[in-house]
Amino acid sequence: MLFSAYVCQSQITDKELLKSIKTQRDSIAKRRDSIFNAKYGSKNTTAKAVKVRSASNNDSLTIKNDSLKFSELRKLNDSITANSNKKRLDSLKISSEKLDVLKDTVDSLSPRLTDSIKPKTQSQSTGDSLKDATNKNGSNKIGEKVNTPEIIEQPEVILTEPTPTNEDDTLTRSPSTEPIQLENNSNRQLTIDGDSISRPLGQLPLTENDSTANDSTKTVGLLTDLVTYKAKDYMRLSQRENKMYLYDEAEVFYGDMQITAGLIVIDNEKNEVYAYGIKDSVGEYSQKPVFTQGQNVVEPDSIRFNTKTEKALVYNSRTEEGSFKVKGEVTKRENDSVYYIKNVRFTTSEDIDNPDYYFYARRIKFVPEKKIVTGLVNMVIVDVPTPLGLPFGYFPLTEDRTSGFIIPSYGEDNQRGFSLQNGGYYFAINDYIDLTTTGSYFTNGSYTLQFQSTYNVRYKYRGNFSYRSEKLLNSERGFPDFSEANNYNIQWSHNQDAKANPSSQFRASVNLGSSRFFQQSINQQNIGSNLVNNLSSSVSYSKVFTGDPEVNVTVAATHNQNTGTQEVNMTLPTLQAGVSRIYPFKPKDGSSKGAIENINFSYNLRGENRYTTTEDDFFTSEMFKNGVYGAQHTIPVTTNFKLLNYLSVSAGSNFQENWVFRTFDRSYDNENREVVVDTINGFDSYRTYNFNTSIGTSVYGTFNFGKDKKVQAIRHVIRPSISYNINPGFSQYFDEYVIEGLDEEDEDETVRYTRFQGSLFGAPTENFSSSIGLSLNNVLEAKVRNPDSTKTEAKKVTLLNNLNFRTSYNLSADSLRLAPISVTGSIPLMDNKLTINFNGALDPYALDNNNRRVDTWNIENGGSLFRLTNGNVSFNYSFSSDQFSGDGRDTDRQDNQTLRNGGRPDDLFGKPISDNGDIYDEDDEEDTVKENTTEKFNYKIPWNLRLAYTLTYANSARQNEISSQSISISSDLELSPKWKVGGSTSFNVQDQTFVATSFRFQRDLGSFRMSFNWQPFRANAPWNFFIGIKSNILQDLKYEQRRRPDQNL
Repeated sequence: MLFSAYVCQSQITDKELLKSIKTQRDSIAKRRDSIFNAKYGSKNTTAKAVKVRSASNNDSLTIKNDSLKFSELRKLNDSITANSNKKRLDSLKISSEKLDVLKDTVDSLSPRLTDSIKPKTQSQSTGDSLKDATNKNGSNKIGEKVNTPEIIEQPEVILTEPTPTNEDDTLTRSPSTEPIQLENNSNRQLTIDGDSISRPLGQLPLTENDSTANDSTKTVGLLTDLVTYKAKDYMRLSQRENKMYLYDEAEVFYGDMQITAGLIVIDNEKNEVYAYGIKDSVGEYSQKPVFTQGQNVVEPDSIRFNTKTEKALVYNSRTEEGSFKVKGEVTKRENDSVYYIKNVRFTTSEDIDNPDYYFYARRIKFVPEKKIVTGLVNMVIVDVPTPLGLPFGYFPLTEDRTSGFIIPSYGEDNQRGFSLQNGGYYFAINDYIDLTTTGSYFTNGSYTLQFQSTYNVRYKYRGNFSYRSEKLLNSERGFPDFSEANNYNIQWSHNQDAKANPSSQFRASVNLGSSRFFQQSINQQNIGSNLVNNLSSSVSYSKVFTGDPEVNVTVAATHNQNTGTQEVNMTLPTLQAGVSRIYPFKPKDGSSKGAIENINFSYNLRGENRYTTTEDDFFTSEMFKNGVYGAQHTIPVTTNFKLLNYLSVSAGSNFQENWVFRTFDRSYDNENREVVVDTINGFDSYRTYNFNTSIGTSVYGTFNFGKDKKVQAIRHVIRPSISYNINPGFSQYFDEYVIEGLDEEDEDETVRYTRFQGSLFGAPTENFSSSIGLSLNNVLEAKVRNPDSTKTEAKKVTLLNNLNFRTSYNLSADSLRLAPISVTGSIPLMDNKLTINFNGALDPYALDNNNRRVDTWNIENGGSLFRLTNGNVSFNYSFSSDQFSGDGRDTDRQDNQTLRNGGRPDDLFGKPISDNGDIYDEDDEEDTVKENTTEKFNYKIPWNLRLAYTLTYANSARQNEISSQSISISSDLELSPKWKVGGSTSFNVQDQTFVATSFRFQRDLGSFRMSFNWQPFRANAPWNFFIGIKSNILQDLKYEQRRRPDQNL
């Protein structure tokens, strides 16, 4: 007999169902008897019953059949088994697989159907049992939809007889060519046909729908994906409850959703999943549920999830979205993009259960990665409600940049009154560029404007642009102390990725503006920038034309501004072009050898427009009137070769041609007794050339002390060099004018000049020069025993680095032929962490009574061999606790705002204060204390110290004095993981005064940051106090007070 099952969804009455079963039973009996009699003859049958029973709930389906006799069938089965016809035996036996299919078919029927076919002799009628079964499945009336989930484990199937029989009795039936059908007048059918079954029928979901509302020919699917699950301890299936229990580290996967918990219950009746935590051995609630869908993670106390509608109820949920952490008492999940939460706390604090602060809302709508929309919300700080609240709230959660308003901060100033500062709007233009516009306004009429933009195109270029303008009014108009200042500053940085175009590069580094901007700016809280005395800019584009020879072209504009004198020097533009070296005598194969083959020449061009002006005339017509421009062509010809295998010889000549477009003719006005300068516009040029040669070598001297010594060897490297230079005089470019004497007794004075004096590239020299240059370079190194016992090789230490002596002797001069000897060098100490740099000048000539150099040796004048005319000693040293612990991180930041403003890259003159009150960089805020589980008292105080010392000595005119001497110190100390203090100062030893002194304090309050900065020795002793939320998304929630310096003083 073939088995299979399908159910047409419709309503059915108990009477009709029983009638259909009886009809099918009679049909099966007649068909069986006819086949049996035809093959084996007519036999008497005994009334028996086939009962299929579930071991879990004892529900049973009993089919009576008067013609079925087990003892006769058993004898028949034994005789057939002994027969040699195996195929006939297999066709008559009911295999275990077919019985499993029949068992699954029965168990997959709803309990309503199971109860309805019980014998009517039970205590309740068929209709009552049908009604009760319906209510048991959660339905109030017949016709409502009943969901039956998959049944994974197979129930027990028992074939029983009303009377005891031999245990060896086996049920066999005659084959049938048609499926068994249970049908009634309501079109409800149960068809059994084994050949059409593709999987156990217990896994087919059965539903019962209203036939008037749904088409009975359509099959409704409940699960759209595979449900998988696992557990560490056990998995138990309750057939009576139709539930699956997963215990200890349980996991359920359905599509992109995952639930993990200590206990998970899968209710197949309701298509729901319940997840709970469990108590561990000490009674702690552990293995709390975690609901994950995509990137969204929710950590509640318990979950109730419907696999059909994908809706969920979550209790005490905890989730993190962007910078916000959200905790809700009850969360209703509508779908994967909308959540409704009741009694909600959301905060940026790290600990969601005990936050430093939070916003409390009664009800919110939560859209992951987009927004939080709330009703009445108020702020709670340390569990203390505050009056800070809003009738409704909107908090964006998108991680993408979005445009929005920037909330200004309130302030008060004694000179300018009340103010709203740094408010504006942020424009998220696209993924590559943004724009921030902010401004401040004071009640006395002062205001500031600021535009900042950052752009970045990956693998191409990146940069930022800033424009700041301030109109500052001190006091009120009409008062004697009233003053007005208009300052601005422009900064632009652009860097091109080297991979974008290897043959061309565009770079920009611009910092120009008012000389007093950093000293007078309202928003400038950077003492290091207050000391900036030079602003410089450069914008350049370079292009390389590959080939042989290679050609390089660069177009640039430069700017240099002295903030003290307010003098501005600018080139707009500068053109530079060059041709790589050409070796005309180089062999086609192999390397060049000898003086002839190494002869090479190249070509360089430099042309520029140069303007020298003041800050007031910068970029006005007056600036362009005073510009000078020209071009310079240079052709160097050089060669080099070895002499006697130890001497390196080089020789060369340099030819220059200078083009100018403005010259200056000079004459003397004897009547007014002044020099008259006439400017001549037009093309003019002059040419110069020179010759030079040099010879040098390297001499090595080693002193060995033995490998068993601490200092094993010392090596001295000497690199002497002698050069000879000839510079002809170009008197053809010189003219003269005569200054007549005041009376006849006074002689006339003849002054020679060149019309190229004051031109772009200077003037040619009239005097012939033939000089010999002397240079001596020294390096002193030592080999010492390595302190690391695991290393066998000695350690090399530099004792003296580049001790250089340079001078020259002019053969063509009539006096003072020997130039002062220049001395430079450096001494590295403490594993090259500290380097002492020094330089000086030694003059062999003496001074007369007027402190002028005379052609007399200083030793002959009663002095020493050389006279020290000037000298300088300086060193910079940075060290910290990390270096002693082996970390040795470099704490200097090369990308800080002080460096962009033109200051030092370190914080030797103080740290800048950001808009959110942060004094220390985020990298500095990382915990530097490493916990050691084996040592309870292992706390180390992180610290750092920077020292800078400079001494300048002057004795050119017998001053014999230290012209300047200063010591700069900057230090930071982390008293605890939450407390940081620091200070910076510079002491002028000559004047006995402190310069640029500041003290800084910062406290990490968890979710808040508090900082205080004080400059005690500056005018009006300015200070700044800040407390606010650290998170950038809520950085406008802050309190700030400051006192500004007296900028008039």
